[in-house]
Amino acid sequence: MDVSTLAQWDVIVDETMAAQPRVAQQLLSMIRGLGAITDGFSVDQMTHALQTATRAERDGADEEVVVASLLHDVGKLISVANHPGIAAEILRPYVRHEVYCMVKYHQDFQGRWYYEHLGMDPNLRERHVDEPWYSLAERFADVWDQKAFDPAYESESLEHFEPLVTRMFARAKSI
Repeated sequence: MDVSTLAQWDVIVDETMAAQPRVAQQLLSMIRGLGAITDGFSVDQMTHALQTATRAERDGADEEVVVASLLHDVGKLISVANHPGIAAEILRPYVRHEVYCMVKYHQDFQGRWYYEHLGMDPNLRERHVDEPWYSLAERFADVWDQKAFDPAYESESLEHFEPLVTRMFARAKSI
């Protein structure tokens, strides 16, 4: 890189921007990959993602929140223990800060529903109570995410969300 030229970087930038649609396609493939993961839950993780996004959308959430709801567990393809951080970092250049935090800290909020069974503090969300994104993360965890394991729930299909994912990942908001 130390001998690169402006002309070379112009080509790289142009080709990178032209290839940006592959990001959405890769993420949609990753969501499909969640269909192979159940981990003892009553539905697979793709179904869970679709239910979470559908609940958010039907509740009037904006597009960034709906897409983040769809992708919030995509990190489980790489690491269950660090899945919130992985998903949040994927989303970071494309969503506003509060949506990033909603995903990054969703496990702290979700723990209210099961951490006591694991000998953990179910009130970890309280350490975020003064954050401006607290109410969004709380709504996400309590109203959409933790209820999205219902085998009888009729969610929208991945194809329903595909145009939204494609539009959102067409261009990063930040780097």
